[in-house]
Amino acid sequence: MIVWITGLSGAGKTTLCSALRDLLKPRLPELVILDGDIVRAAFGHNLGYSETDRILQVGRLQAMSKVLAEQGLVVIVAVLYGNADLLDWNRTNLDDYFEVYLHASLDTVIARDTKALYAQARDGKMGNVVGMDIEWHEPVNPDMVLDADNRRSPVEMAREVAMAVPRLRVALPDFTVEAGGE
Repeated sequence: MIVWITGLSGAGKTTLCSALRDLLKPRLPELVILDGDIVRAAFGHNLGYSETDRILQVGRLQAMSKVLAEQGLVVIVAVLYGNADLLDWNRTNLDDYFEVYLHASLDTVIARDTKALYAQARDGKMGNVVGMDIEWHEPVNPDMVLDADNRRSPVEMAREVAMAVPRLRVALPDFTVEAGGE
């Protein structure tokens, strides 16, 4: 199974994935995380941040997640860039696919700006920033939308994702058949 988490830079994708891993990994050892930044680094940063390079990066994540899921792993992907064609490809080609849109307004991610990307883009020191000079393509048909403008805890949001996905729900520490299991 593949859980694909997308949202703007600073929305909390990596934080949500870490919370999911911490919550589920003890009872779901086949869980793996593919984070876009980590995968980019693993390939030696040989892609830039242009829209074309971002599409190639998503292609890497799609291919890797497909290979891992076909081996029985539960793959959680954190990825910034996406457009309707890429997300449609996922639905057509990735079995047991669940898409989570971590919705954060541009104002929220600019206020957080943990990587100083938006400030550098605003000051003309950096280009190719999604939401600024590269269009952000909001997912049109995600399976779940989480409000990242709301300051809920990552663990709370991770539990909400896990409860929505049967394969993850059974790995929750307090899951029992009596509590609504299958």
